[in-house]
Amino acid sequence: MGILGTAKQKMTYDAIVIGSGISGGWAAKELCEKGLKTLVLERGRMVKHREDYPTAMKHPWELDNRGQTTAQFKAENPIASRCYALDTATQHFFVKDKDHPYIQEKPFDWIRGYQVGGKSLLWARQVQRWSKFDFEAPARDGFAIPWPITYDDLAPWYSYVEKFAGISGNKDGLENLPDGEFLPPFEMNCLEKEMQKSIMKNYKDRPVIIGRCAHLTKPQAHHLQLGRGQCMARHLCYRGCPYGAYFSSNSASLPAAERTGNLTLRPDSVVHSIIYDEQKQKAVGVRVIDANTKESAEYYANIIFVNAACLNTNLILLNSTSNRFPNGLGNDNGLLGKYIAFHNYRGSLTASYEGLKDSIDYGRRPTMCFMPSFRNLRKQEMDFMRGYMVAFSANRGNNWGSGNWKEGFGAEWKDSLSGFSDWSVYMMMQGETIPKESNHVRLSTDQKDQWGIPLLITSVGYDENDEKMLQDFLTQGAEMLESAGCKNISPRDSGQAPGLDIHEMGGVRMGKDPKTSLLNKWNQLHACKNVFVTDGACMVSTGIQNPSLTFMALTARAANYAVEELKRGNL
Repeated sequence: MGILGTAKQKMTYDAIVIGSGISGGWAAKELCEKGLKTLVLERGRMVKHREDYPTAMKHPWELDNRGQTTAQFKAENPIASRCYALDTATQHFFVKDKDHPYIQEKPFDWIRGYQVGGKSLLWARQVQRWSKFDFEAPARDGFAIPWPITYDDLAPWYSYVEKFAGISGNKDGLENLPDGEFLPPFEMNCLEKEMQKSIMKNYKDRPVIIGRCAHLTKPQAHHLQLGRGQCMARHLCYRGCPYGAYFSSNSASLPAAERTGNLTLRPDSVVHSIIYDEQKQKAVGVRVIDANTKESAEYYANIIFVNAACLNTNLILLNSTSNRFPNGLGNDNGLLGKYIAFHNYRGSLTASYEGLKDSIDYGRRPTMCFMPSFRNLRKQEMDFMRGYMVAFSANRGNNWGSGNWKEGFGAEWKDSLSGFSDWSVYMMMQGETIPKESNHVRLSTDQKDQWGIPLLITSVGYDENDEKMLQDFLTQGAEMLESAGCKNISPRDSGQAPGLDIHEMGGVRMGKDPKTSLLNKWNQLHACKNVFVTDGACMVSTGIQNPSLTFMALTARAANYAVEELKRGNL
């Protein structure tokens, strides 16, 4: 075979997975468990479960500035600092702005986490299935392109990933938010229950449920075998969970892959591009640049799963050029990087509630109350397309925040601080945006990162549909709060740029027709059958649901198909 042949053999695997986040971890688990020697390439550093969660058990007074980042940090990282989960206890899991420059043709807050586990260490852990209405919407309403799969195609895979991940929730019997395989749910507090009764009495089409989240409220045997434990409801999840109680690649899917003996995990490996063989007419490997030494290497495999997170997956494919694909791998129709969509998070409301003075809320809970979309569900009925999910929570604090501490002295002043303030309510939207060709990403022609890879230009913005949806939520939200007895209702448009939802999707969308899509119903590139894309980049539309559960189900389904096709000799 010779020295070169032996060296190439050592760099050859059955499958390569690019990315180790939520979908990449699932790809690794499924491929390894099905017997494939699998290489996982992660551009970031190694993060070992438990060992590398340095702040997980720290008290507030043990953190610099009690957890608040400094003015200098915010000045150096204006985009990353906008993320709800970033503070001194979590900043080591975030990509810093200055280390990875942005090119924003339109403002877009691209939040990134480059480490083993990716953003699965930082996600909000809210999981809802799509319904038939979500899969049918583009074809019914005439936007984007039809989905090549239905809810029935994905339902068994939803069940499959829910059982492994561990999902807390309640059987609610909703057609537009199907039930799943649930562990015991968290509980609403007394005011939330009152609001649930009131809203559902006054609005027959607006059921209110406790949020479904990827937390082990009652671990099953297969969870315990992986070393995972019960959720303590600390709600310090973004630091990394030492109990393994919330689902992450680090605590669940990667350990499951590792115990097969088929996993090779290579951190600090920045993927430059996918290698396409003109003679074989398929992808044969991946070009990698060492994050630290900048040395390049090539790895080879029969199957390649691209799970680098939506925008980086687009970047890698756009940068994977050849004589056959001069505009990016699989990009015969010129649509790669286009039809990027996201979730509209701009609207929120706050309110107070004067009743239930004999009750307080106690403890923490890693989810909110949810209301699935009630707009344009079965037909187009509004002056905007699609709809939004509503989430809300209620709590009651003591009087320290009321301003009374500034007034008075002595026993009377002390007594004034010993009670509790009125209840407060927070309500927010999560709106579906309509994919548009003009919302796109593309490679810079003259600017590169420190590894010599072109920087990604983001050109993604809101439109009139998003503005109308926002106003409808603010109006309906205020009405629902008022009907529930709330006072001092205050609506707010955050004006935040797209991207801060961290739900970007599209650019490598699925579809039946190679002229209008990049991937088929099995998440294969139409023009390069041994390359699969199963992260957010593959999405045709966004729905109103948090997307990660759908990424997991699509990945498990595609991996199963890929292995079957490999055994048949088709890959």
